[in-house]
Amino acid sequence: MRPPPPPPAALSRHHLLRIRRCLPPVWLNAAPAQDPSPPPPPPASSVSPSSISSLLFSYTAARARFPGQPVHARAVALGLAAHPSVLPRLASFYIALNDLPAARAAVERAAGKARAFPWNLLIWGYAGRGMWRDVVLAYERMLALGVGADRFTYPSVLRACGELRDATVGRGIERRVQRWAYGLDMYVWNALVGMYAKCGELEDARRVFDGMPARDVVSWNAMVSGYVSAGMWGEAYELLRQVPGANIVTWNVVAAGNLKVGNYDEVMRLVSQMSSSHGPGLDFVTVVVGLKACGRNGYLRTGRELHGVAVRLCFHRLERVECSLITMYSRCQMMSSAYCLFRTCSVRSIATWNSLLAGFAFMDQVEEAMLLFRKMTESAVFPNDVTVLTMLSLCARFGHLCHGREMHCYILKHGLNGSNLLQNSLVDMYSKSRQMAAAQRVFDQMQCQDRHAYTSLILGYGMQREGLVSLKLFDEMIANNIKVDHVTMVAVLSACSHSGLVTKGQLRFAEMIDVFCIAPRVEHFSCMVDLYCREGLLRMAEEMISKMPFQPTAAMLATLIKACRIHGKIEIGDRAAKRLLAMRTNNPGHYKLIANMYISAKRWPELAKVRSMMSMMVLNMIPTHSVLESEYDICPVEQDYCLNRSTHGGLSDDMTDTDFSSSEEVKFNEAFGG
Repeated sequence: MRPPPPPPAALSRHHLLRIRRCLPPVWLNAAPAQDPSPPPPPPASSVSPSSISSLLFSYTAARARFPGQPVHARAVALGLAAHPSVLPRLASFYIALNDLPAARAAVERAAGKARAFPWNLLIWGYAGRGMWRDVVLAYERMLALGVGADRFTYPSVLRACGELRDATVGRGIERRVQRWAYGLDMYVWNALVGMYAKCGELEDARRVFDGMPARDVVSWNAMVSGYVSAGMWGEAYELLRQVPGANIVTWNVVAAGNLKVGNYDEVMRLVSQMSSSHGPGLDFVTVVVGLKACGRNGYLRTGRELHGVAVRLCFHRLERVECSLITMYSRCQMMSSAYCLFRTCSVRSIATWNSLLAGFAFMDQVEEAMLLFRKMTESAVFPNDVTVLTMLSLCARFGHLCHGREMHCYILKHGLNGSNLLQNSLVDMYSKSRQMAAAQRVFDQMQCQDRHAYTSLILGYGMQREGLVSLKLFDEMIANNIKVDHVTMVAVLSACSHSGLVTKGQLRFAEMIDVFCIAPRVEHFSCMVDLYCREGLLRMAEEMISKMPFQPTAAMLATLIKACRIHGKIEIGDRAAKRLLAMRTNNPGHYKLIANMYISAKRWPELAKVRSMMSMMVLNMIPTHSVLESEYDICPVEQDYCLNRSTHGGLSDDMTDTDFSSSEEVKFNEAFGG
């Protein structure tokens, strides 16, 4: 074992002196080492605007408020806060921190010393956050302080005027633009055209458009979009033909405008023209617009062709295209195709789950929708408000109280009860399920009791023949300054009808016209006819039908005929029956109702005519339609697919094509364990 090394010997005085002679003189005069401390602030004479600007730039990039505010204070103390190189940095610093009031205070404190650039930064900050009113106020304050706007100021302010639908400030900007010779700036002219188009001032928009010295694709798109938004299709098509090398964006704008107003045939014509050899081609936006038109009008064959186009162009894996395809197949009653497409989705996002769920709701398949919702909760995708709203509306439509309560528990468990939309849907679901105590409890717990919640409660109590409670709620609604609409009046009149409140119903009907200035619709007259028929006031019901400015519906005449049979008023019933027969309805119940009335009155010749008419017509039972079908006026298409359930009650992976027949309530015992 080796002995440990001896300790190093201490240096002698001679060696230390030799080392000292080798050290630089600066080291010999240095102070002893101390703990590091922040350097003292430089004297005021050494602080320049460029140094403050550099510091503010660094703190803006780091979003560091606390180091930046002392620099701002130092700049104010030195009188440099309004310096041209410091003030824009201050505005950018506070805008990056989302502290727009501080940014505006810093800019306004400079008063007339500031140039346009800091104000432009402030205006851009407001515009980027959609604070359009503040954009206009900042612009007006800028002019009031004597700061001249430049060509970078006007586009954001003009866009704000368009979003606010207020062309007053925009007209003033146009006069300033012409006065200060900014006429050659394309951005300003395009913003002017867009502002007038959004405000509905199409003549002014076209005047500015025609007076432009040069136009680009944005100019043409803005003008065409304005015509489309105003429904001026002739002008839009004429301008579209004049566009030099019209790009696909312009065509998509026209197609989307037609889709919005329900011109589905025109949408398909435009899509076909775009895909032709002389057209601009298709992109994923065109495919989405075309698929929506196919779904809403039942164009299954064309929808399949667009599906093929999406595959060829590699658009079929985009989320928006996948959702549009699922919706199109669902609305064309091809649920197996929609489900198979959902299974092959590359990423099952919340949007694709909601699309398939909405398809089941559209097809009135309650149990399948509930099973899909449970699969969704078991997956990694968290249902959002749209998911729960779809389920609640489906439960309310068919009165599935058990599923509705399940959704209510889910809302409470996951803390979604803060949404006013969900609370309104819960009130509606419980009201239509005749659970008024639960509906009232949810209503009382709402922080904001709006028109929709009151309407649901009024309708629910009316269905329970508690018309006085409904009218009390209606008076409370008016006392709370909640605006009444035509749907609310339908609920009120329906409540009066179910409770036999003739006088109060007449009073509310008159108030609707004279006090609330709501023009009566067919639904309101139908409620009044039903009210009179329930109380045996058949002459008043017939007079209401004769004097209303609409053609009576078949259901309205059938109500009158049924009441005439009950009360023995055959003369009135005979006149209503003749009008109903003239409509040639396909509902066999109407003909049976008329026949039974003639049988009870022993009017055999009229009965023979009705039976002869019935024998000549092919009367099929009317299939049930969902609310969405009546809303979008969807035409019947070939009935194709229906989801089969597996032996365990889940969604089957192997779909078969069967005829679908919807019913109000479908019970799958296996799915719920008996």
